[in-house]
Amino acid sequence: MIRLTDLRFPAEGGAPQPPRIIKKAARLLKIRPADIKSAVIRRKSIDARDKGNVLYVVTADIELLLPEKDGFFRLRGASRPPEPPEFIIKKAAAGRTRPVIAGAGPAGLFCALALGRAGLAPIILERGRDADARARDVARFFETGELDPESNVQFGEGGAGTFSDGKLTCGTNNPLIPFVLRTFADFGAPGEVLTDAKPHIGTDNLTVIVKNIRREIERLGGEIRFRNKFTRLELLRGRVAGVYALEEPGGEYFIETDAFVLAAGHSARDTARTLRAQGAEMAAKPFSAGFRIEHRREYIDRLMYGRFAGKLPAADYKLSARLRDGRGAYTFCMCPGGEVIAAASEAGGLCVNGMSRFARASENSNSAVLISLAPADFVREGPLDGLDFARKLEETAFRAGGGDFLAPAARLGDFLARRDCAGFGEVTPSYKPGAVPVNFYDFFDGKFLDAAAEAILAMDAKAPGFAFPEAALTGVETRSSSPVTILRGAGRQSSLGGLFPCGEGAGYAGGIVSSAIDGLRTAEAVAALIGGG
Repeated sequence: MIRLTDLRFPAEGGAPQPPRIIKKAARLLKIRPADIKSAVIRRKSIDARDKGNVLYVVTADIELLLPEKDGFFRLRGASRPPEPPEFIIKKAAAGRTRPVIAGAGPAGLFCALALGRAGLAPIILERGRDADARARDVARFFETGELDPESNVQFGEGGAGTFSDGKLTCGTNNPLIPFVLRTFADFGAPGEVLTDAKPHIGTDNLTVIVKNIRREIERLGGEIRFRNKFTRLELLRGRVAGVYALEEPGGEYFIETDAFVLAAGHSARDTARTLRAQGAEMAAKPFSAGFRIEHRREYIDRLMYGRFAGKLPAADYKLSARLRDGRGAYTFCMCPGGEVIAAASEAGGLCVNGMSRFARASENSNSAVLISLAPADFVREGPLDGLDFARKLEETAFRAGGGDFLAPAARLGDFLARRDCAGFGEVTPSYKPGAVPVNFYDFFDGKFLDAAAEAILAMDAKAPGFAFPEAALTGVETRSSSPVTILRGAGRQSSLGGLFPCGEGAGYAGGIVSSAIDGLRTAEAVAALIGGG
């Protein structure tokens, strides 16, 4: 088997399929196409830097019908394929108690899956509802503005990532990434996640996948308790001796355990405060806040692909800027052919996010435009001040929209001119329950808004047309990452022994894949504790 990288194909011919790849590989290897048994695509991306010559770039594994020659591997971009990574925790003897996990997002689910495969029968406490019931609650919220604080875009089976674009990218080159992608594919993700350079699942597929993972955890002896909210720890000499949970409907009850994995998302602000009060060491960390910018999907396709717009998948982008005061600004969670959604989880506070289905076929494309915030910007008394800072932004957005979770929004041209917005033009905000045209400067801090305006104009200098006056700006986005880290040390345990902070909410991940990886590594640490390793 020979792996060939950087195989380039003109976009006019469409996405390359194996017969086309075999012909190119045969020319490179100086053999006949008939000498090649198969070509398997391992990675596929689009290079649109030259709008007049957009290319598909492919990595493929080539299986030959003739003996491999050393000369083949001296070709540029040729190598032997690496062995696929595995993640196996050795079967562990069941401990005196079962491990307990708070949160059924990617960190909690992958941790539970690994612990289940190790024979440790974990219990997951999920404050929200199962995927199907949660989807109904979210749909009702989008239509009516009636929020269920425990079942929404943030809380419930699958975590916050279930209502997103479902991106399976990761900012680090972790060796477990292929294992995580293959696991998603095994549980129902489209096969493209194994080959696309920027894989995504889409909300419509994620709701199915998380249910399949849950069923496997249950088959392995694990248990997921929906509408069961972690409330506090039972501590004995500075170590976890058990946890209390509140069942809805019902009351508080106790679970004895020596190992508690905190895999709650960063919207579980009450949980962070509880653990802080119980002695878990924490530190404020940088996070970001900003707005969602929304263009017509066809417009972004033309901006990114030029004459190839409409012939390729919905275009994405990733932009960044350095502001005059030294702050960073960047686009985040770009959703091609997606919607801006209501991401609130608290009464009286409004925040937004982006979501796409797998087809990415909606009228608009959107992305967050975020401004980086350092602890010095918000810490006044302690490490949890970032939670209050974000909540105040959300409360301001709620008031600006006039209540009932209507979102404040503006034409970009009006925002940049700092004038009132009387209505929307070419781009209709996709946010539900609805968007209200406002002058953001009547509500938010001017320095914060000026930073967002500077960022958009700086990004426009890199991608001319990005600052399209007819684009829509909707606010406010505050949940891109956690503003607090729950510190952990040896064995991934907190200052409270037996407490394992994990995933985004604890400050150790920044997306679906990195959260899943952190869940796997945490499962290793839990198994080592239980098994005495």
